Amino acid sequence: MSIEVPKHIAIIMDGNGRWAKKRALPRTLGHREGAKTLQKILKYAGELGIQYLTVYAFSTENWNRSEEEVSALMKLFSKYIKNEEKNLMKNNVRFLVSGRKERVSSSLLEEIKALEEKTSRNTGITFNIAFNYGGRAEIVDAVNQLLQEKKEKISEEDISSHLYQNIPDPELIIRTSGEFRISNFLLWQLAYAEIYVTDTLWPDFDEKSLDLALENFQKRERRFGGVYEK
Repeated sequence: MSIEVPKHIAIIMDGNGRWAKKRALPRTLGHREGAKTLQKILKYAGELGIQYLTVYAFSTENWNRSEEEVSALMKLFSKYIKNEEKNLMKNNVRFLVSGRKERVSSSLLEEIKALEEKTSRNTGITFNIAFNYGGRAEIVDAVNQLLQEKKEKISEEDISSHLYQNIPDPELIIRTSGEFRISNFLLWQLAYAEIYVTDTLWPDFDEKSLDLALENFQKRERRFGGVYEK
């Protein structure tokens, strides 16, 4: 692909459950297929020269799902971490996780920390997973940190520097499955991101789907509050 790509792309990977329902399969199988899609898209994004990829894997609201589904998602994430370590190292990927630690098992937190440390010197694409994540929670946590530091006057730069990860804001957010919602994802960081929505369910999203999103992005007029002049 020859067109210029954004430095940072964020994806709301929606539609795993609907993909499974259409096939009369358990929702957990939809999540497994979604994990396979993520492997392909991460690899392709790195090949395209995208520097950062953030995906929404598990929100703070997802704890309200059935105990069975939550348990399956936790096990799937743990399995992903164990199985993907070799690929992440091979492909020079830096791995990060953004989100709260509350309610996440100590064993899973240890697995996350170990993989973050092992990949910390990798210089390829940075892969950031929003897990047990909420945009409002992130802002609240940033402000509380600043209050602990006894900041009397808080600036935008202060909040930005106290978010979960110190990485550039996304220029493009992709949401699959046709829903026109942000769903409490990267509320601070998406202030000027371009939004691309596709009806494709996440397990069916492939390299061509990403190409289409990037081609659409190239046609946008990014004004950042200013006036576009030809």
